[in-house]
Formats: sequence, structure tokens, C-alpha cells
Amino acid sequence: MVLPPHKNFLLSLPDPHPAFRSLSLKPKAMATTISPPPQTLILKRSSISTSVCFPSSQRLVSAPQTCSVSVNSVSSIHFPKSKRLNRSPARAQASSVASFSQNVGDLLGDVSIFTATGEPVKFKDLWDQKQGMAVVALLRHFGCPCCWELASVLKESKERFDSAGVKLIAVGVGAPSKARILAERLPFPIDCLYADPDRKAYDVLGLYYGVGRTFFNPASAKVFSRFETLRNAVKNYTIEATPDDRSGVLQQGGMFVFRGKELLYARKDEGTGDHAPLDDIINICCKVPIS
Repeated sequence: MVLPPHKNFLLSLPDPHPAFRSLSLKPKAMATTISPPPQTLILKRSSISTSVCFPSSQRLVSAPQTCSVSVNSVSSIHFPKSKRLNRSPARAQASSVASFSQNVGDLLGDVSIFTATGEPVKFKDLWDQKQGMAVVALLRHFGCPCCWELASVLKESKERFDSAGVKLIAVGVGAPSKARILAERLPFPIDCLYADPDRKAYDVLGLYYGVGRTFFNPASAKVFSRFETLRNAVKNYTIEATPDDRSGVLQQGGMFVFRGKELLYARKDEGTGDHAPLDDIINICCKVPIS
């Protein structure tokens, strides 16, 4: 309510009750009080204070009730102070190999998955189990746009992996037919793409799963920093690549580097779109001598 600082306003109301015959709004120095004891609403604007007086109702207590409101600020209204949450952004950890058992290579090696063309195959048959280097990228599901983005980045780096003698293995949740959709429409090298419809490899590696990780984890915001790459990757995207078993869409992925059965690098995705930095993967592959 804005009032000019040096004028009085008289508002006449057609009400038979004497208390309503005039309502006077005045600056602080000229404030008028109407009896019986009023209920008062005080509006403050800078240094000017105006009192608006209302008659008391017989149903209410006669004691005055005052509400103070500041027009220029809310300093006169006291709200409980809330604590600011200082959340540091999720950071990509270089490696969490220590959190895995020493025989994780053997455990993963016995897991059976499918090629994109539908043939069953075990992990231990995908690369040399003595000294062969392999990058194992576990995507989420084949219908996840963020996984199309990761697959596009891996495809662009495949030449570097090949020149270093590193086998690229990309695994996604869904049937082989779903894997073929991604391979054909992205496109992606079909001989590097595998399907794990039952998420067996994900369970062996203990990757995250659930609604919270999929939709509400702060790490998922990282995908917005790669928006242009994501937009290019999903030009031919189709939701038909989503697994028929919808429970698979809650699965998170991860990135792993093996030399034979030895685990050199491990990173679990904290949330949707939270992928391992590819430079870290390249550095691991280039640092380790390949026999």
C-alpha cells in the first residue's frame, strides 16, 4: 500500500455504525485512533508509518493485535533462518580398484552376455586373459540418450584404442535387438557392442541401481556441460531401443580397464549421465606397456 508522504485521505463508507462513518489514513504524526480499543495494522514505508484502525468485534478479545509489515524490505518480518546446504559437486574419482575383490577378473570372465547379433559369449573370450588390454564400458540401457552420447564418444576414440592395442567393449542393458538399434542408428561398431539383458555383469561389478540414482542424483547434472555432444548423438535416437523389461532403466553404468584379469581402473557412475572422464581412460591405456 503506497501513500504520498504529506497528504491525508478520507474514505467515507455508507455504514450506519458510527465507527465506520470515517476511516482516516494519516502519516505517523497525525495518526487517529478510533474507540473502542482497536486492532491495528501498521504499514511501514521508509520513515513514514501509517496506522489503519479497525473496530473491535464483540466476538474477539478487546486487546489490540498488531501486525508490522515493511514495504521496502522484509527486515521487520522474522522467518526462521534456514541452513545453507554446501554440497560440493560430485567429482570423478581416478580409480576405486581397491573396493573390488582381487579375483574380480575371474568373476566377470565367467559372465555370459550376447553379441549384438544374438550369439552368447563370455567376457573371458573377448580379450587375451593374460596380458591383453581392454576397456569395458558398461552403459545404462540402450534407450538412454546419455548412453547414446557416451557411445558416440567411445566410437570417436576407437581409433586411438586400436592404435594402442586396446580392445573396446561396450555393454548395454537390453536384448540384442535393442543393441542393434543403437548400432544402426547412431551408428556404432557392431562388433564392439554387447547386450546384457539380465544385468549379470552389472551385478558382479556392484554397479548402482535405483530411482534415486537414476533421477535425483546431483552428479546427473554433469550431462548439461556436454549438451552439444548429447544433441548430436541423439539425432537418430528412438525410444524403441528401451528394454522391454522396464526395470532395466534404473540401472547405472561404469567404466573399467583390464590388463588380462587384472583390474587397472574402475569407476561406478554415480547417476545418469555421470560418465568417467575419457582422458583418464586414455592415460591408463597409454601408460601401461602392452606386450
